[in-house]
Amino acid sequence: MNPPEPRPALPNSEVSPVTSTSSVTSTSPASPAAPASTGSPVRRRTVVQLGAALGAAALTVTATPAAARALPSAATPTGVPEGRVGDTAPVTIPALQEWRSAASGSNPGSYTLRPESRLLLAPGAAERLHDEARLFVDELAERSGIRVPVVTAVPSAARTGDLTLTLAAPNSRLGKEGYTLTAGRTLDLAAPTAHGVFHATRTVLQLLADGAAVPAGSAVDRPRKPERGLMLDVGRKYFSPGWLRQQIDEMAYLKLNHLHLHLSDDLGFRVESERHPEIVSAQHYTKAEITDLVAYAARRHITVMPEIDMPGHLAPVLAAHPELQLRDKDGKAPKGFIDLTQPAAYALLKDLIDEYAALFPDSPWFHIGADEYVTDYAAFPQLAAYAKEHYGPRARAADTYYGFVNWADGIVRSHGKTTRMWNDGIHADDGTLAPRARIHVENWSRAGITPQALADRGHTLTNESRSWTYYVLGRYKPPTTRLYEDWHPDLFDNGGTLTDPARNRGSALHVWCDNPAVDSEQQVAGGLVKPLRVLAQQLWGSPRPVRTYAEYQQVIGAVGHAPGWPVTAPRGDLAAHRPVAVSSVEPVLSSDGTISGVEQFSGLNAVDGEPGTRWSSLRTDPQWLRIDLGTAHRVGSVRLTWESAYAKAYQVQVSDNGTDWTTLRTVTDGRGGTESLNGLAGKGRYVRLLLAGRGTSYGYSLYGVEVYKEDVVP
Repeated sequence: MNPPEPRPALPNSEVSPVTSTSSVTSTSPASPAAPASTGSPVRRRTVVQLGAALGAAALTVTATPAAARALPSAATPTGVPEGRVGDTAPVTIPALQEWRSAASGSNPGSYTLRPESRLLLAPGAAERLHDEARLFVDELAERSGIRVPVVTAVPSAARTGDLTLTLAAPNSRLGKEGYTLTAGRTLDLAAPTAHGVFHATRTVLQLLADGAAVPAGSAVDRPRKPERGLMLDVGRKYFSPGWLRQQIDEMAYLKLNHLHLHLSDDLGFRVESERHPEIVSAQHYTKAEITDLVAYAARRHITVMPEIDMPGHLAPVLAAHPELQLRDKDGKAPKGFIDLTQPAAYALLKDLIDEYAALFPDSPWFHIGADEYVTDYAAFPQLAAYAKEHYGPRARAADTYYGFVNWADGIVRSHGKTTRMWNDGIHADDGTLAPRARIHVENWSRAGITPQALADRGHTLTNESRSWTYYVLGRYKPPTTRLYEDWHPDLFDNGGTLTDPARNRGSALHVWCDNPAVDSEQQVAGGLVKPLRVLAQQLWGSPRPVRTYAEYQQVIGAVGHAPGWPVTAPRGDLAAHRPVAVSSVEPVLSSDGTISGVEQFSGLNAVDGEPGTRWSSLRTDPQWLRIDLGTAHRVGSVRLTWESAYAKAYQVQVSDNGTDWTTLRTVTDGRGGTESLNGLAGKGRYVRLLLAGRGTSYGYSLYGVEVYKEDVVP
């Protein structure tokens, strides 16, 4: 796809600069007092001082409240069913649909994994659940250090500390992916399908993320939407196979089940071809690597769907076959458009569909793209002539496009698969043909007919709305606050919904690499953490664990990453995933100069433990960042990890109330990089960085702020 259209400016409540002019006192400078527990921006007047008097400052404060390890349920967005959670549920992502506590006040009770624990497989399920059990055992060992043996035995033979996996009778309440979990003396997981059993094991891994025992109780859990995914634009940016496997692990951990690989685009064709090796980019995946990746995903109950984008976005193909380039009436060649009037074009594209449909045998889908082809058909009279010749005298130029889509669908169907396409090329009354109703449409754009009109034509859809689900390198990211608090999977980009929500299979987070060199793999991985966890929650459709996105940060921190994730939050970091307030956030601008987001550089990024995310301020002095540790702690050291925009002069301060501050360290010769400030010897609930001297012409930019009770290694 081409770079998405600019998102309209955000409401004023999302960026609220406050200009204040205050006298300087002789005491420690004050930042706004600790705000009430709210996720909305809070505006205060402030006094600032660092050694000498500093001028007036424009300050934007974002406050985030705390959340506990076990959190009460909260209302869900309009259109999302409330479900029944009952008692306070243990924290997972996505949240459990239903939870019933078996604990009492005098005997809280819990299940605890022990060195002598075993994993019991019911005799009738041992063979069918073999792969799920072996993977679960490996991951439990990675998470807990305890490797449990797998034993074939009836559940009644379970001893204290054992886990059981059982295939239950079909249950309409649980469907194909639901499961039950019962925790007490033993931990019992049951589901009608292996999919459900696998999801149950993900829940257990999350509940053991911080070493805590599983509270006594029972859960009934199932997804709202059958398709919950991630799309990766590997056509424009090559991601290593190891990185892709890490994302598959994360997807499985969050109960996502659909990986869409956009394998070709104008910047690259990324998979080996035996039929047309001349079109393949130098950096690409071998067929063996794809086969291994598909098998890796399948073991984690994730389907990998290929997309070969056509008849547009074919620049690498046309570089090898310039004779197939479409040209307008003036002889100009739009980038990536293949000429659908040439028989050789159809022969080449059939080769590609045939070759790659066979490479992804487990996918019931094959995506042909079909986006962003010709929009001004009058500039291509040859398309109109071709349409009349092949589809009748009343045919119009657009029928050449529609005819191609249906032709490609026939080839896909011959492989036993269902065709998918993007929605933007489907319009009303522009031709005599239309895409076949059996084709699944991914609705990303407001262009073309509405989602309801597509459903009325008989299509099934997925909601791939650009404004909600697009993560575009170098452009903008999903509006995660609104995605969590306001969006639901049946709310499309045009604000509409479907009269029959069942025709919408789900959604995905879309990583588009229009500017492939902007972010490294590590930065992309870090940037996906929050939006992927929000989307997982919304697509599962359970009651939200907390009301606001700000509170949800601590849910994210509590659940953590899949076992084996290469980057984790430092142990003992008091600031990890704690509420943050900042003086300002650098906005991200669209090409038209409007603000397209402020969350990309949110203060929350400084405490999320992800090396690829950062807080960035406006380009003025002074600025500040304040962390609420929840309760008063001894502060022995602070470690700062700067992006290139660092501070030369700053102070580290603590406070018990967020108003009266004690300075622990004044730095006047900061040099950026990683700075470990040891021997601070302070105590307080709040820690603040007061930044008063920029080392560059930019604002301040921090990848991480860590707070420890003791000194840390530099």
